[in-house]
Amino acid sequence: MKITNPSQLPQKPGVYIMHNSLDEIIYVGKAKKLKNRVQSYFRDEDKLDQPKTQVMMKHFSYLEYILTNTEKEALILEANLIKKYKPHYNISLKDGKQYPYIKITNDTYPRIHVTRKISSDGASYYGPYTDVTNARSFIDFLNKNFKIRTCKHMDGPCLNYQIKQCSAPCKGNISQEEYNSNIRRVKLLLQGKYKTLLKQLKRQMNQYSRNMEFEKAALIRDQMETIRITLEKQNIQPTMEVNQDIIGIDHNGVQAAVVILSVRNGKTNKKDDLVLKQIDGFTDKQILTEFIKQYYSTAPCPDELILEDNIEDEEVITEWLEEKHGHKIRIKVVEDGHYLTLIKIAKKNAHISLTEKTKEEENPLLTLEQYLNLPRLPYHIEAFDISNISGIHAVASMVVFENAKPAKRMYRKFKMKTPGPNDFAMMKEVLTRRYSRISPDYDKEVNENDSMFIKPDLVLIDGGKGQLGMAVEVFRELNITDVPLVGLAKKFEELYVPHRSEPIILPRKSTALHLLQYVRDESHRFAITFHRQLRSKAFTKSILDDIPGVGKKRKQALLTYFDNLDTLYDASLDDIKNVPSIPEKLAVTIYERLQEDKKDKNK
Repeated sequence: MKITNPSQLPQKPGVYIMHNSLDEIIYVGKAKKLKNRVQSYFRDEDKLDQPKTQVMMKHFSYLEYILTNTEKEALILEANLIKKYKPHYNISLKDGKQYPYIKITNDTYPRIHVTRKISSDGASYYGPYTDVTNARSFIDFLNKNFKIRTCKHMDGPCLNYQIKQCSAPCKGNISQEEYNSNIRRVKLLLQGKYKTLLKQLKRQMNQYSRNMEFEKAALIRDQMETIRITLEKQNIQPTMEVNQDIIGIDHNGVQAAVVILSVRNGKTNKKDDLVLKQIDGFTDKQILTEFIKQYYSTAPCPDELILEDNIEDEEVITEWLEEKHGHKIRIKVVEDGHYLTLIKIAKKNAHISLTEKTKEEENPLLTLEQYLNLPRLPYHIEAFDISNISGIHAVASMVVFENAKPAKRMYRKFKMKTPGPNDFAMMKEVLTRRYSRISPDYDKEVNENDSMFIKPDLVLIDGGKGQLGMAVEVFRELNITDVPLVGLAKKFEELYVPHRSEPIILPRKSTALHLLQYVRDESHRFAITFHRQLRSKAFTKSILDDIPGVGKKRKQALLTYFDNLDTLYDASLDDIKNVPSIPEKLAVTIYERLQEDKKDKNK
């Protein structure tokens, strides 16, 4: 049901979903009393609390609502809808799923591996980790010490069994109960419960000793020693049971950087960096609240969250987190002491992270270098475009960007020799003509002052796989191996690079994507301008220059008065007589000559 008047809403808990005129969801919110909350948006513009709300309501068309039994249910539904639809006016957490997690599968004999996708498949997930190398190293440690299988299919003992790094459940060497006991120990380590695990192992070692199973007891003893050594190397000493996340945030009004210091058993053992987008117009408390809701809807939540300030709806959010994660959770606000020092450290790291991200976004060249895995910063970018009508007056343009700005002194125009229309072959021609000069096989004198001898840092091809493949072939023929190529497919603005089947998708708001679009559009503009110049010159020479009495000044007067030749062709005799400096007799001659030419073209 589409609602435009908040008086139609009930005074019950639920979620409201705002749409624009294109039926797009622009905002999702929750409320204990829907009517009261939504009415706050329908005030006079100058009474709305935030500029962002003012802008949002200008795009508002209608809303829908979903009733829930409790405020907690509304909170859960709101979080799910925001994650699903990513509305423009909600705070957006950079998806934590892009960070690696350690996954313990839900198989009869579970495996451990790295994943970047969390699914509702019954598996256990731990993370996120900011460094995938560390995550893989930890998995290797777990697999070797607890002899966890690494094979995808249990089709017989493998090499790991031969070197005593797998318990070989495929061969029946270990019972399901004993194997899953090892998995439970792995989970304790991943949860940071080192002290609990060591106590369990010690009890089992003693039990084996009492049963005179000394070989098994020795294995447990060695396992405990390996864990202790690892903990010492990582400076993680099991001193206390409580697990905590210390959260620090810094923002610049547009985006926020969040740093989480994970404290496990009394020691800080991990730091995670995340980004919140679209925060303009939100208070510090709202930003912190939205982060807690969105991040811990998927990430594991420890026993305590240590914050610098209170969050909104703390009681409801705490109840929801406890129900979701299955243990008691405390949100603690600190004002002094050791934890305040940790928060300051987290905030300082967040400030550094935000500064780095801002610099990165301000320099699209850095982003391009990283996304495209370029060997160097793409300071000098070149792009080409073909312009012709049915192959007539076919031309190509080359534009050059240096340091992300047009370097118009280096622009070049090419008159095509390839018969047309054949844009593909014409592009091959212009690439060959341009880059033969930087080929190692070039056998003519090199002019270092000519920009055509400069080796670009990146060449942009307008098109997808086909056009890029043609450019790769040209470079192969010219023996050029050190100039990167990228194709920009216009339909979905996807980037294609050689030797990679899947496209690279840059964020739509990425300054790097905007730069490539600018380069492509500039090459198109330059080509069209050149083509129009040639076409106009050809037309004016073939028609007006052949009429006696029409010199340079009168030709200019005609084109100025009628803007272009198409308008002049359609002009009446009286229109031409009105042109300054054109005598009546000459006007008649011009009119008759144009009419004759039109008849010839229509035959």
